[in-house]
Amino acid sequence: MTYPKYSAAAIAGVILLVSLSACGKTEKSGAAQASSGCVKPLISSNVKGSETVKGIAGMDNECQQVSYMIGMDIAKSLKEIKADIDPALLSQGINDQLAGKTKLNEQQHKEIREAFGVKLQAYATKMAAELPAKNLAEGKAFLAKNKTASGVVTTASGLQYKILRAGSGAKPSADSIVKVNYKGTLLDGKVFDSSYDRNEPVEFPLNQVVPGWSEGVGLMNVGSKFQFWIPSELAYGEAGSPPVIGPNATLVFEVELLEIKAAQ
Repeated sequence: MTYPKYSAAAIAGVILLVSLSACGKTEKSGAAQASSGCVKPLISSNVKGSETVKGIAGMDNECQQVSYMIGMDIAKSLKEIKADIDPALLSQGINDQLAGKTKLNEQQHKEIREAFGVKLQAYATKMAAELPAKNLAEGKAFLAKNKTASGVVTTASGLQYKILRAGSGAKPSADSIVKVNYKGTLLDGKVFDSSYDRNEPVEFPLNQVVPGWSEGVGLMNVGSKFQFWIPSELAYGEAGSPPVIGPNATLVFEVELLEIKAAQ
């Protein structure tokens, strides 16, 4: 049997989140409360290096800023199960354990942990089974609406595109090697890949990418910039491209065709 193991960082983050929320219930300021845990930080006291980021209200030293940063990271990791967590009791459990006075014995702890682990695993399995149909339905609904938007063209295959900037150069052939800049996002706007972020254009044979890319880039002139909406069947299909691109995901790309390098 497998069940989730919560990292020390995750536990520390929950304590931090609860402690920060409790600060608002005292007469002391958040900064004053935070400083009580930063009297003699171990790492900062022994390792020299960059310290504080200036201009953050209520966080004047490195310990406070690092604490809040870790809290943000941990909150993100707990987001999907936050409805199943009582932060106050979680904090109490950690504090009781540190004090050596817990309300659960080891057997009770094990039974509760394993039972919740089974539920988590079952929930994850259920969500994974439902995701392909959910993504497919969302994609079809989006594309049906998007095809009526100004400037959007839908091809016979179902690919949708919009010309953001016209170019006057040559068009690639099906076996061309092209040089492009691009940004890829999911329908919710999450960026999963971007040559802009890497500050480095990409070269690839046009006949070795997903069908939506082959068709779409083949419509472009050098110097142009297009936006593409690629149905899942022209992208990664039901297999997706884990961990970011789920099964049957519709993808959105902005692509600039910079150069046609050669034909294979």
